[in-house]
Amino acid sequence: MENMPARIILLAGPTASGKSALALRWAQEIGARVINADSMQVYRGLRVLTARPSEAEEAEAEHALYGHVDAADAYSVGRWLADIAPLLKDTRPAVVVGGTGLYFEALIRGLAQMPDIPAEVRQLWRTRGEAEPAEALHAVLTARDPVMAARLRPSDRQRVLRALEVLEGTGRSLAEWQDAPTQPLLREDETARFVLAPPRDWLRARIAERFAVMMEQGALDEVRALAARGLDPSLPAMRALGMKPLSGHLAGKLGLDAAVGRAVTETRQFAKRQETWFRNRFSAWRRLDPRADNAKVADECKRA
Repeated sequence: MENMPARIILLAGPTASGKSALALRWAQEIGARVINADSMQVYRGLRVLTARPSEAEEAEAEHALYGHVDAADAYSVGRWLADIAPLLKDTRPAVVVGGTGLYFEALIRGLAQMPDIPAEVRQLWRTRGEAEPAEALHAVLTARDPVMAARLRPSDRQRVLRALEVLEGTGRSLAEWQDAPTQPLLREDETARFVLAPPRDWLRARIAERFAVMMEQGALDEVRALAARGLDPSLPAMRALGMKPLSGHLAGKLGLDAAVGRAVTETRQFAKRQETWFRNRFSAWRRLDPRADNAKVADECKRA
């Protein structure tokens, strides 16, 4: 392991690209801890549906920040930063792996301090959010805050509502809050940074194959157990990929084949958005083909 440029290795990539397996191989090679950077794999009760490492895989190397949050909890990037901070302070190597670009960006570029919003303002927009289509809310944001509106997809109800809440509650655009300088936990030059960049056709096929395996491993049972709790559907855990169509099947609204088809489609669409994020925001990171033999972390880091 001579000439390793960094103790902390960051490994990002789209869903189903093989990140967890590669992270485990690297961790075993250098005696590292694997730390989760996926906003859905933090939740208990969703091991299969979120493709969390299995119990056997977790036994092969220490894993942290996996399945430590209840589904009723609206976990956030700020809390993830607070959770990962003490793990990065010891001298042991770490492989931070996941598909949530915002987690990585906050880690190496800092997270803007968000303002507290009065309860009455939050309730106002939550009420409107339940009554109006997401695109209509985005049109309101476009009229009042075109800069922030340009950063959001019209269909992204949650983030559009958040932007409207902040504008109403503070008189300032959420874009201004987000762009305020902050202190990151890590400097980029303290890390070795990689993005898995698979061919599109390969990833599309792999997503379908992986979802079929998930169904065999009990994904539907996980959805059934979570649905039985009657949780708020706006909670992050309730928006896990596949949750909505499989819930629709359990409610008798969709056939199983149709539900699986929709889940695969939404996963492919999500992977495409992840690829766009990584390409635009992490253009300096070394890109790896997951089909290649990337087992030797030292060799890869020397080339990074």
